[in-house]
Amino acid sequence: MLVPPASVGADLVATDRGGDVTYHGPGQLVAYPILSVPGKRGGGMADTVAYVRSVEQLVIDVLGDLGLPDVGRLHDYPGVWVAPTSAAPRKIAAIGVKLTRGRSMHGVALNVAPDLAMFGHIVPCGIEGKAVTSLAAEGIDLPMARVVDAMVARAVERWGRGPAGEPRRRTEARVITGAAAPGSGPGEASPAEGALAGTTAARAVRLAQAEVTGGLAISQRKPDWLRAELRTGEGFLTLKRTMRDLGLVTVCEEAGCPNIFECWADGTATFMINGERCTRACGFCLVDTSKPFPLDPEEPARVAEAVARMDLRFAVVTAVARDDLPDGGAAAFAETIAAIRSRTPGTRIEVLIPDCRGDDAALATIFAARPDVLNHNLETVARLQRAVRPSAGYARSLAVLARAKAAGLTTKSGLIVGMGETTAEVEEALADLAGVGVDIVTIGQYLRPTAAHIPVARWWTPDELADLARTGEALGIGHVEASPLTRSSYHARQAAGAVEPSPGATPGAAVPVAIGNRSQS
Repeated sequence: MLVPPASVGADLVATDRGGDVTYHGPGQLVAYPILSVPGKRGGGMADTVAYVRSVEQLVIDVLGDLGLPDVGRLHDYPGVWVAPTSAAPRKIAAIGVKLTRGRSMHGVALNVAPDLAMFGHIVPCGIEGKAVTSLAAEGIDLPMARVVDAMVARAVERWGRGPAGEPRRRTEARVITGAAAPGSGPGEASPAEGALAGTTAARAVRLAQAEVTGGLAISQRKPDWLRAELRTGEGFLTLKRTMRDLGLVTVCEEAGCPNIFECWADGTATFMINGERCTRACGFCLVDTSKPFPLDPEEPARVAEAVARMDLRFAVVTAVARDDLPDGGAAAFAETIAAIRSRTPGTRIEVLIPDCRGDDAALATIFAARPDVLNHNLETVARLQRAVRPSAGYARSLAVLARAKAAGLTTKSGLIVGMGETTAEVEEALADLAGVGVDIVTIGQYLRPTAAHIPVARWWTPDELADLARTGEALGIGHVEASPLTRSSYHARQAAGAVEPSPGATPGAAVPVAIGNRSQS
């Protein structure tokens, strides 16, 4: 690195993929293939070299389709080069990948029309004396959408279908149209997209792009298996009084959870920390989306008081997304964990966290607090991500879970079904979750909160969900909780008890209380 990044208006972001140092910014196409990578000769460890060559060939084919001649590989230097056999080869695409549990992460950055001067401030990929170029610099002036279409077409051709009988593979590709914030990546909405994310019209457009049309009328009668029993006995009323006495907000009410009567009657609740206003507008979620209020510094202590009053030995701490905060609300998670352990040291704690925009420092703050279970929801399949959660990303959520697992935590995630996904796509999502080492997965039926939210595409039957649970556990996930009314915090204590406890965990014997869950799942 030749100059401090801040001196040229750049941020320095550490990453765990291959390579040395590179530049990402406007004018690049960044694509993250998410694939099952075969082992060498069909077995053993994933063949990293063969996978990198496959990505290189994809880009070489794309550039040929776009009319750029004389591109290929340069011996001993990964990536794709223009005029590789000449005296002046020029790098046009950088590749940085990581393979974990046989699944690919990170990917390729193709220079379409970036500011090439930025590469002059670093030694790109640690390679001295070699130039960097772009399609525009080589005289190929094309709109980004045209390059994306070419990349997607070649990716589908190369990876879209495996040999007969194997699950379909797929590629998620997004364009970074502005300077990337730390931790941002494919699947994340631009500021302009974020401003429109919550509108019904924008959701309709994204659903159409995902090839989801129609859906069930919101007035359609639900199947019998989706009817929750009404139970408002003394347990329900006692818990409600506790929440009101301490001024705590429950997501049970905010998100319209169908299990509220069962859970509250059993002494289990879901509270929201970090306020009751979310900065994101996911298409399935009823939680209020508007400008949040400042954090309440006393909230962690009040949560700990609620846990103590209820004599809980297992607590689930969740929150709304707070993209307005530098750490995404991470410090409040750590403070709440510390407050609970100070007040009731024997209580085991699960946290259901937002992605904190993938920020390493924010996630490290939560990981360092050592929750007994770290939960982050994938929510839906790769194809539906932009329609369902436009401010998040499939690859980034998998990366959050992979980092938590690498930190030695027991990990958990959740999926909502009934928004237009196929069985094969759900199975692929389960394979991805298994690939990054997730220990617990919840799967439940989507229930449309209002007419302004994503329509229900279909009702999944209890037998179909049971089949998904068996599939997930066959893939190596320790416990899969799947039923029509399953949500992230449903049977949380039992699910945690079904897998090996994280190091230092103290087994509990009481019912869980979930504290702050922003989504329906």
